[in-house]
Amino acid sequence: MSESTGPRFSKFEMGDLSEQQKRVAERIMKVSSAGLGGPYSILLRSPVLAERYLGMTDYLRFETSLPHRLNELAILIEARLWDAQYEWWAHYPIAMRAGVSPEVAEAIRNGLRPSGMKEDEEVVYDVCIELLRDRNLTDATFARANKVLGEQPTIDLIAVAGFYVMVSSVLIAGRVGIPDGSPPPLPTLLKR
Repeated sequence: MSESTGPRFSKFEMGDLSEQQKRVAERIMKVSSAGLGGPYSILLRSPVLAERYLGMTDYLRFETSLPHRLNELAILIEARLWDAQYEWWAHYPIAMRAGVSPEVAEAIRNGLRPSGMKEDEEVVYDVCIELLRDRNLTDATFARANKVLGEQPTIDLIAVAGFYVMVSSVLIAGRVGIPDGSPPPLPTLLKR
């Protein structure tokens, strides 16, 4: 028997929410381009979690010491490694506006190491690949990240990579589809 492929959670509307959920939803609406879509309707089912999630989102998306271009590059790498279709769909245009080159994004989309990356982009790529694919961070890559990015941006990069694994986990487990009904943006890659 095949599994259903539809969403596992309905999308909340403001009228569906408890007072505690409404308070958190109002905060979500101030920062989310997806309204209560994406991970938010799912997370609102646990309003304390959703509220704390927003605190991490505030920092890791809008206040991190990592330059915005590199932050979004890390999110694209994570989305590709996790086959997180919604995450890629949501962050690709943000990454383009932040200055990630379309050629770098396209190589990542196709599961390839991009050529022509800037030195700081290479560091972000290597840190994310080692952490998220290899589940390791070599001393050499860690030292290079500290040298090129600095200590706090390196820690922020590590946190961004891990946080977006959590975001993608929520989206994938909830079977959140692409809101406009368009096909998934990431091609299926052969598993190693």
